[in-house]
Amino acid sequence: MINGYKYRIYPNKEQKVLLEKHIGSCRFVYNKLLHIKKTLYEKFKMSISEFELNNHLTVLKEIYPFLKEVNSQSLQQASKNLNSAYNHFFKDGSGFPTKKSKKNPLQSFQIPQHYRIEDKKIWLSKIGWVKIKLHRDMMQGSMKTATISRTPTGKYYISIIVENDIEYPEKQEYSHVTMIGVDVGIKTFAALSNGEIIEHPKFLKNSLKRLKCLQRRVTKKVLNSNNWKKAVKQVSKIHELISNQRNDFQHKVSKRLISENQAVAVETLNIKGIMRNHKLAQAIGDSAWYSFVLKLTYKQYFTNWIRKSSIPITISNI
Repeated sequence: MINGYKYRIYPNKEQKVLLEKHIGSCRFVYNKLLHIKKTLYEKFKMSISEFELNNHLTVLKEIYPFLKEVNSQSLQQASKNLNSAYNHFFKDGSGFPTKKSKKNPLQSFQIPQHYRIEDKKIWLSKIGWVKIKLHRDMMQGSMKTATISRTPTGKYYISIIVENDIEYPEKQEYSHVTMIGVDVGIKTFAALSNGEIIEHPKFLKNSLKRLKCLQRRVTKKVLNSNNWKKAVKQVSKIHELISNQRNDFQHKVSKRLISENQAVAVETLNIKGIMRNHKLAQAIGDSAWYSFVLKLTYKQYFTNWIRKSSIPITISNI
């Protein structure tokens, strides 16, 4: 079984500089290798493998000495991520890999191995011991790839994948009696087939007045000045609050639906088409139907994996 855990970390000033170096270097390597891969194919119709990309990575380290200051495995992981993005493009029809931008509000890099947790601190290569908030216990197992991310408000988090050998319970079956239907909406968040109505919390609408005020302050500042950056950070805090409130609400609702029912059915909607209606777009965005169904989908998949049901549990795609 594979489990994921996300914790907040509290680096000091020196460690923040090192983390930013890792984020920037991994982004730099990803973009450089993407340029090399695209150029070789466009000019010579050559497709290079991940192993050959790593050889280019060695050359990049000689040309750009600052790459030697960061964890080499994190740079190799950037090369691996690029190769994975190409595989998804050709096999799954995903979008073609694009350059990573430093303007992206969420920045991250990965550490495949050689990190450990002791006494509420985590050891990261080339960074040292960093304080970590272990708000939930981690199951015993082998710790795999860790992802360190930075939010627009300057908070740092680490996501850890743990693989263990826990055995699954015996097979269980379900019937239509234990199924439930979910009809998402705008006025009410969801109407269930058993007659229950889940009220809409409307987190965005409740914070809209404050958000507009802060956004007006941003427009009055000189672009890229210190006051402009402070105003932008205030706007980011409001967006982060709304996102956290929405995710917390959806996690609680989706967990209850999956725990109380053997199967969940959700209507199929063309969200992109509905979002073109500008009178409803904001309300639909506040409802975040896609993220809610996504939470239901992966939770039912995990629950189905645990139950090992003989009849597959499916949820309609939105």
